[in-house]
Amino acid sequence: MKPGLSLRVSQHLALTPQLQQSIRLLQLSTLELASEVEQMLDDNPFLERGDDSAPREEFGLTRADARVSDGDRIQETATENEAAGDDSTSAESGFDAESSVPDSWEGDGSVELRPDDGEWGGDAPARANNLGDDDELDPGERGGGQESLAEHLSRQALSLRLSPEDTAALRFLIESLNDDGYLEDSLAQLAATLTDTDDDLEHLEELVHRFTMALKLLQSLEPAGVGARHLAECLALQLKSRQAERDVGADERADIAVALKICAQHGAVDLLARRDAKRLAQLTCESEAAVRGAMARIGRLDPKPGRQFADVERNAIVPDVIVSSAGGGGQARFRVQLNPDVMPKLRVHDVYANALRGGKGGDNHQALAQRLQEARWFIKNIQQRFDTILRVSQAIVARQSNFFIHGEVAMRPMVQRELADELGVHESTISRVTTAKYMATPRGTFELKYFFGSALGTEAGGNASSTAVRALIKQLIAAEDPAKPLSDSQLAEMLKEQGIDCARRTVAKYREGLRIPVATLRKIVA
Repeated sequence: MKPGLSLRVSQHLALTPQLQQSIRLLQLSTLELASEVEQMLDDNPFLERGDDSAPREEFGLTRADARVSDGDRIQETATENEAAGDDSTSAESGFDAESSVPDSWEGDGSVELRPDDGEWGGDAPARANNLGDDDELDPGERGGGQESLAEHLSRQALSLRLSPEDTAALRFLIESLNDDGYLEDSLAQLAATLTDTDDDLEHLEELVHRFTMALKLLQSLEPAGVGARHLAECLALQLKSRQAERDVGADERADIAVALKICAQHGAVDLLARRDAKRLAQLTCESEAAVRGAMARIGRLDPKPGRQFADVERNAIVPDVIVSSAGGGGQARFRVQLNPDVMPKLRVHDVYANALRGGKGGDNHQALAQRLQEARWFIKNIQQRFDTILRVSQAIVARQSNFFIHGEVAMRPMVQRELADELGVHESTISRVTTAKYMATPRGTFELKYFFGSALGTEAGGNASSTAVRALIKQLIAAEDPAKPLSDSQLAEMLKEQGIDCARRTVAKYREGLRIPVATLRKIVA
């Protein structure tokens, strides 16, 4: 083959570091974003917290609310297909990557090409580090968190006059409890973890004996039921604790006595779950009326006594968007705004930026100029992230306005592609925006993904949202006769009578998703 030269024209969209960072910030949750901001504050000396929100960048964000052109959509789709395997480099970020994003973090070292740093805020005093105002608080003011189960039990144990050995054994059992307050491992297993060899049987027996005594002390502490090895023992401990109180009446004491007999029966927990009063009456040799009274007493107990000490702040949901209503009835209007508490207030450090502006060229000057450019892009990408979240949230509220007025049964079917076409963005952008982002509404706090649902056909030729069908199934089960609960087939027939074509398997899937047991477990024998 004869060698030769040829020209080829092709188009491609390069994912620059700035674009990759924009995509990555978009998919982060609120807590992950806060961690990312703290890391950037520690790493970049040109970035600092501002007292107020940083002014928006004048370049790049003017198109935040503009519809993406067809050409950009084609380039964006090509990028999605090219980088489908890399989640961090596979989505569109909402601004023109070719026109407003340089090829790298690197600048050319010139001052003229950079915007005036005064646009990022007023004079800022130089700091030795990038710590926030919270670091000036007294350390004692930070601590006041919720008391854990181990701390609560250890504080009670201080009032017991125990030998050092018994104190250590009790403390070991307290630390072995799970989050529900149960002791999952047997005393022999716990003792075996403290012995060096299996041949030391005498020492092992001594530890088991000491743990047995410590367990009795543990089960006498509050909350009642803590230290149980299984559910039946947990319920029995709570019943005995109530039985020992002075204000217990004769009728309640009789119910407690029958309840203790139920908890002592093998397999009674399964019968309690099925509410099989007849079978329990046979096992305990009590009347069905007495068993029903005992079952009502057991139903008021706490099966997980340790959960009240769980760290609720660790699982707290901070909404990214807040929806408020104005007006009432069908004329209600809804306002969508970003939660200011989750928006980081950042700006470029003027003192350092101005010092760099007056410096001379060199290797160090070029490296610092890159860090300054990086700080600017980080602020702009965060602004872009919240712009996209707000746009998507406004579109969701506009489409699901009936949900905020009438509830779940009025939810419209909606898929991510519909919203992506409406906003002129890629479907993967909608997926990233709605993952781990939450909206606080007058009806509660929901993840943005909650408002999407597939469509089910109706006899009228329209569509019903799967979320609305779930809500309807929940209403039908709540209104059923407890003695004759509705089966999945009956629920499917009732939905069909209302014009919703839903198969029995689909009803079963939705019921399981709602964590509603089957009809046989919902049945209450009169």
